[in-house]
Amino acid sequence: MATLTFRLNQNLYLRDPQHTDLGQKIIRKSVEMIDKLGFEHFTFKKLADEIESTEASVYRYFENKHRLLLYLISWYWSWLDYRIDLFTSSSTEAEAKLRACLRVLCEEKKYDPAFEFINEEALHRIVVAELDKTYLTKSVDHDNQEGLFVGFKSLCKKIAGWVAEINPAYPYPNALISMILLSAKQQIFFADHLPSLTNLPPSADRHQKLNLFLEEILFRTIQKN
Repeated sequence: MATLTFRLNQNLYLRDPQHTDLGQKIIRKSVEMIDKLGFEHFTFKKLADEIESTEASVYRYFENKHRLLLYLISWYWSWLDYRIDLFTSSSTEAEAKLRACLRVLCEEKKYDPAFEFINEEALHRIVVAELDKTYLTKSVDHDNQEGLFVGFKSLCKKIAGWVAEINPAYPYPNALISMILLSAKQQIFFADHLPSLTNLPPSADRHQKLNLFLEEILFRTIQKN
């Protein structure tokens, strides 16, 4: 079975790892190691040892580990965008698209066989734990100028467009949707680590509860007076 790939911003990488066996190995093992070790303890030296290669070979793909993290999270947003397209393509009404979109955002993430070289379940845990490290930096403005956040921004723009279809008079569609996207990962993190900051249960149905919570926020906020 052919493996699908995404077209990501060229400033994220020196060589796109999706298109070579070594590159895919770098991505696959990076996801496993960052998920296990945390980003702070992950290094290219450790990665090179795991893939039985050299640090120099890793640096041929990525300038540094921050760019690698940006790449992984950009890939995740592109994957979510792809999933949302799959589940909204049969809908014509904006409300139905939004409800389907929220289900995709809130569902428990599982391995997607369409992308053999990456574990989306582990990648989702990385996004939950490490996303803030990609933009809470001194270089955020420069990174933004280089288009390194375009995946997140384009997804936000798409969903905000459906909000504007339902209520063109609502003045804050981008702010609302960026909050929804971030809340979808923050609430799961709180449920796992800081339970007093959420009302999501520790049980298996917390993803359904998260869906109901975000639906209530979204549709009560944009309802017409």
